[in-house]
Amino acid sequence: MPEAATSEFWRDIKPITKVFQPDAKPEVYLPNAPTEDDKYYVPFTETVSSRPLWISPEKNMWCDVLMAKKAGLVNRHYHPHEVFAYTISGKWGYLEHDWTATAGDFVYETPGEGHTLIAYESDEPMRVHFKVTGPLVWLDEDGEPNGYFDVHDYIRMAREHYEKVGLGADYINALIR
Repeated sequence: MPEAATSEFWRDIKPITKVFQPDAKPEVYLPNAPTEDDKYYVPFTETVSSRPLWISPEKNMWCDVLMAKKAGLVNRHYHPHEVFAYTISGKWGYLEHDWTATAGDFVYETPGEGHTLIAYESDEPMRVHFKVTGPLVWLDEDGEPNGYFDVHDYIRMAREHYEKVGLGADYINALIR
């Protein structure tokens, strides 16, 4: 039950009783998504980690909070599908672009973009909410493909991490829709 209304104009409206259609899965609700508790962040590289928020194996999609507590780097990669990003805190950007994102900034990455994600030193950790569709295709220093990372790799990494930190490998199951 949500917080009780006091003076809001809608306080006497009753909630609907048919919330979910047959076979619909429940929502994912995570309080404090950009938490500072490290155990929720899956190490992605040596300097960047990711808190999964929602995962769809069928669509090869996920939402996360990417975090770097100091200068960080995500391998060079290419996106065959779109990506959305909203900056929560800190500073980040791509070596290949002339902007630096800070708190409140939004970025839409077009399908077909390759880049090198970097996190800058900052008073606050870099925390960015990403919605990723499809795989990340790893690139070598010449921009040529040399591997990939997709939703199934993400789930495997999360299971291993959550088991290691005591949350249990099944913790990730609550985020899969």
